[in-house]
Amino acid sequence: MLTLVLNTGSSSLRFALYDGSAPEPVTSGMAERLGTPGARLELDLPEQELEIDIPDELHEQALRLAISKLHEHKVLKQQPDAVGHRVVHGGEHFTAPALINDEALQIIESCNHLAPLHNPSGLLGIKVAQQIFPDTPQVAVFDTSFHQTLPEHAYLYAIPREFYSNHGVRRYGFHGSSHGYVAQAAADQLAFPIEQSRIISSHLGNGCSATAILNGKSVDTTMGLTPLEGLVMGTRSGDIDPGLLIFLGEQLNMSIQEISDLLNKQSGLLGLSGQSNDMRTCRKHADDGCHEAAMAVEIFCYRAAKSLAALTVATGGLDTLIFTGGIGENDFRTRARIMEHLQHLGLNIDPERNPNHGKNHRGVITCDDSPATAVVIPTREELMIARLTEQTLHG
Repeated sequence: MLTLVLNTGSSSLRFALYDGSAPEPVTSGMAERLGTPGARLELDLPEQELEIDIPDELHEQALRLAISKLHEHKVLKQQPDAVGHRVVHGGEHFTAPALINDEALQIIESCNHLAPLHNPSGLLGIKVAQQIFPDTPQVAVFDTSFHQTLPEHAYLYAIPREFYSNHGVRRYGFHGSSHGYVAQAAADQLAFPIEQSRIISSHLGNGCSATAILNGKSVDTTMGLTPLEGLVMGTRSGDIDPGLLIFLGEQLNMSIQEISDLLNKQSGLLGLSGQSNDMRTCRKHADDGCHEAAMAVEIFCYRAAKSLAALTVATGGLDTLIFTGGIGENDFRTRARIMEHLQHLGLNIDPERNPNHGKNHRGVITCDDSPATAVVIPTREELMIARLTEQTLHG
């Protein structure tokens, strides 16, 4: 079965082509920093790598160009048998992957307000793929599905219960495909039974979340009703005092849409640094002496560490801490700073392994005698989506 996987994020587009049960894609690629002058498209073809500057281009143009290049280089010689899509929010409507039809599209669109940075771009990816491959079945795989095992005391907000009963207001959690994959990958790499484990998974990128995984099941997570709750992110504020919303409305006369744009698109690293939503750029400015950029990085690390420590309440302790996502996998300085805050949990960082991202050590970046283990696991959401797409179509 030839499966094309599309993972359309707020400022990025990942794609991969899988053939049958092979764990490695036939080809893959990524468009990042979309909508900015630095936008680029990278294609990992079987015999070469392509890098194409696409300044200011958005998701639709990037996807069309990627498909065109796959045809041009004869990587995609036939129509795929299926297209699998990452969709961030399924609300209470979807507790498992779903075959995409008109009804499913309408329901996904009805959840746009719950994930304003992601669901619209995910829908765009679906609609463009339907135009390019009109006769190919397409499946939506939801970030929220992995967190359906959250207990009631973890997913309910402390507001009148009628808001949950009548409107589905609750904590859903996101990055489910990523957390699910890296937890199992860590168990496989480190040879421990996931059914008897206490894992905290931290997905750190432009979007950030952490999840408490007890015996292989999600039992708590940092994101909530929307992907806005939790950690400091690229442009999202993460946790704030709810009273701030009242203050912005009453004292500054801001509309609901203006407040939404502020917290979703103008905050996080971007708002704190006044420079960029990209950790790499923030670090560069911090190294050059910019106080605001340096403080943005420090707040990012401190808030992440505080949330990771809090999640150990749900697991009753910590065996394994996982770093994944663009920042978690590649920025050893961020990992080191977060773990400095977490030494009381028994995480003794190895100063030689961490800068090498745990290479040659099964991804482990802690010392051999560390009471708890920290490990870098590259996320492979696309592989999980391909497998779930095939399961959905063929049972």
